[in-house]
Amino acid sequence: MRIAYLFTCFPVATETFLQREIRAMRERGDVEIEIWSLWHGKPEWEGLRVRRYPFAAIFRVIFLKLPLWAWRRPGALRRVWAAYMAESTPSLLNIGENLLGLAFALDTAGHFRANPPELFHAVWGTMPAAAAWMLNELTGIPFSTGAHAYDLFRHGGDWTLRHKLARAHLVHTTTEAARRRLLDLGVPPARVHLIRRGLDTLPQFREDLDAPLRRASADGTPLRLLSVGRLVPKKGFQHQIAIYEALRTAGIAFTARIAGEGPLLDALRQRAETLGLANTIVFTGKQEYAQIAAEYATADIFLFTGVVAEDGDRDGLPNVIPEAMAHGIPVITSAVSGTTEAVVDGATGQVVTAGDTAGWIAAIRRLHMDAAFRERTRRAARNWVEREFCAHANAARLSTALRQIGTRTSAADESFGLGAQTPSVQEFVHNAIGEAD
Repeated sequence: MRIAYLFTCFPVATETFLQREIRAMRERGDVEIEIWSLWHGKPEWEGLRVRRYPFAAIFRVIFLKLPLWAWRRPGALRRVWAAYMAESTPSLLNIGENLLGLAFALDTAGHFRANPPELFHAVWGTMPAAAAWMLNELTGIPFSTGAHAYDLFRHGGDWTLRHKLARAHLVHTTTEAARRRLLDLGVPPARVHLIRRGLDTLPQFREDLDAPLRRASADGTPLRLLSVGRLVPKKGFQHQIAIYEALRTAGIAFTARIAGEGPLLDALRQRAETLGLANTIVFTGKQEYAQIAAEYATADIFLFTGVVAEDGDRDGLPNVIPEAMAHGIPVITSAVSGTTEAVVDGATGQVVTAGDTAGWIAAIRRLHMDAAFRERTRRAARNWVEREFCAHANAARLSTALRQIGTRTSAADESFGLGAQTPSVQEFVHNAIGEAD
């Protein structure tokens, strides 16, 4: 079975979880993955060609492909255009994402008619899902889509998300919080597949972690704190700076490393300097996963201070949390979206409100001083990862679900809410593909 995987951009250094997913699915060998990167990306990844869409082709779309498809499939274009016009636009960025996705579909529909995959799979509910939806309208080939925190919550959700969900045969999400949101949007439960990401290989568990923490509590050796993430509002790094100031005031020796890059870097550095913490907090900048793994290997405690940003954006279950748990690093997290699905307070870690600085100090002190609690929670966290966050097991579940769509030969599924019908591959093949509506 051949699946055309549609990415916004591939590969992306901060999206190693997607690379693991593709790697695990390729190793299974039961599907053929064809990668399409709609915005930039590299031409090759691990021996697999990445088909990149040239932005300059937008002129070909405007002057050739759009008029062509308006003549050949006017009904398809009317349906999609009407859906977009019926919804309010959440942001200029989301408008651009969707329009580029639609342009990609108009430009490549002829290619996919001549070389039809069994399925389009849109990794995100924004640009890739716009492309998959329009391709479905123009070719009849079924599609599935991912729907994750960014797609569901930022500015209230993607521009035409409910229409995309209505047409998709399957909706893939990775947290219970996102699954509940999808159900609230009216997606039938049978179409929603909660399948987490995962690690393709589990790191060695940090059996040595207890010794440095015992030394720190005995002789004042600085605690080594770590946080990993893009320096954007939803990560709540401003709260971490406040936590570090409070730690110093409380007389707790520590060093903190923040791995990542983003638009808030200068502001966070300036705040650290103003508070006299410039020599205590290290901003490492962008790091590859091998470098992040080295950070896990030397950290004592992992902090995640995620929040709901002003535009509604938030994390689901950021992959850095189960990565730290896999290494055996005790995790303290804020309770945002799907974080508490992995970090259960007092069982697999600790949960503190992002702005509750005193609560963070108390949680750090407990890990610092209570060896029995520390060992119990971090070993339980590793058990959660082994059970829930294996890339191979989760890729097998996703592969099975996608293959069931691609081999479906029954009559068109009835979509919800909008009254459309989703044609099967056989219907597409046996009906005149290029016939005008």
